[in-house]
Amino acid sequence: MVPFSCCLLLGMSWTTAALATGELPPDLTPIGAQRAASPDGRIPAWQGGLTAAQQRLESNGTPVDPFADERPLYEITARNYKQYESQLSAGQIALLKRFPETMKLPVYPTHRSVAVPAPLAASAARNARSAQLADQGNGLRGFSGAIAFPVPRNGLEVIWNHLTRNRNASYSLVSDSVTPLGNGRFTLMSARQEFARPEGLPGAGSDNILYYFTYRMTAPSRLAGDAMVVHETLDQVAEPRLSWVYSSSQRRVRRAPGIDYDTTGPGTAGLRTADSRDMFNGAPDRYDWHLAGKKLLHVPYNSYRLASPHLRYSELIRPGHVDPVPTRYELHRVWEVVATLKPGAQHIYAKRRYYIDEDTWAILEADLYDQRGMLWRTSGAHSFYHPGGEAAVNAMEVTYDLKNGRYHVSGLINEQRKPYVFNLPTSLSYFSPGALRSFGVR
Repeated sequence: MVPFSCCLLLGMSWTTAALATGELPPDLTPIGAQRAASPDGRIPAWQGGLTAAQQRLESNGTPVDPFADERPLYEITARNYKQYESQLSAGQIALLKRFPETMKLPVYPTHRSVAVPAPLAASAARNARSAQLADQGNGLRGFSGAIAFPVPRNGLEVIWNHLTRNRNASYSLVSDSVTPLGNGRFTLMSARQEFARPEGLPGAGSDNILYYFTYRMTAPSRLAGDAMVVHETLDQVAEPRLSWVYSSSQRRVRRAPGIDYDTTGPGTAGLRTADSRDMFNGAPDRYDWHLAGKKLLHVPYNSYRLASPHLRYSELIRPGHVDPVPTRYELHRVWEVVATLKPGAQHIYAKRRYYIDEDTWAILEADLYDQRGMLWRTSGAHSFYHPGGEAAVNAMEVTYDLKNGRYHVSGLINEQRKPYVFNLPTSLSYFSPGALRSFGVR
């Protein structure tokens, strides 16, 4: 593992040169990952990622798996995990032990498939010169676009990179979620989401807005028409996120109560907190963030097969856990950040351990601990690079509760006819409370 002191020295020595040249060091990619291969060659050098010409699309618009002909190099199971223990998270090991006969991690060759479009590279370089933590790290100043700290100096800056990572300037997503019972049976919940960064919206002038977001339920029928609009603020301590909800049964719009921190995420059977959506979101103020360094970890990656329209939910969702056969794990370099609850602060998780991909700044694995210091839940984001959005997106995000044995899966797109629309033409008024009534029409 690279010690924190080395990361700090790298950042300090690089700063002066960056101000003069406006570029990141040549040994880093345009958003701050190491370009070079690992000494043993298991992690290849970054060669620019996949291009649109290298990828074909399925009938529903998701990419055809460019690595479909590959077979696992090995499988990690409850019987052999000790061979790989230093490159596994505590949550992965716990799942293997809890389901020793059915759980496994199929490990494939590593591909650094995520490309960096020119506007993103320019944004990262600009932020490297000007972005700073503000309000004791609860907000940012001098930031715009994406990737606030391509050469981070501490754990909080790494987490801000996750929060500000590239997700396309504006897009819509139609996806499904399930919370299976112990026998694997589930009720499908479906929703449509829209996302936009302020620089893509005429008239969006607030310096404290990170992005705008809408969410509307389309299934099951009892929830269809319920909708929400969120203005995600940069500094949520100074200005909490602004949210409004529309209830189709009551037919009225109202300001939403605090949908933050450890309030229960709707439709998750209590298995996911509000600030665990997208692995972590919202204000970081209740935790101390320690940068443990970088390490090699088996993480879900290039999960094209999980997003395929040829894989049915009935095949994927199993008792206890998702079917591991269509999952894909690769060995990648990740940043490790440990969040410890501050004295006097309240949250159901006393500690959270995050593993953040160097090529995307997305959290791919998270281990969540209770007040006794016991591992309680573990989450994984199964991502893939989408050429249409020029960004990494998720085939699914799954959270396992290691105490009660249940799990929640969100972001499923296999059975949606057209899950993603990127570079969505939209306006600021579309994300206003007044637009909620039109969203809520059944």
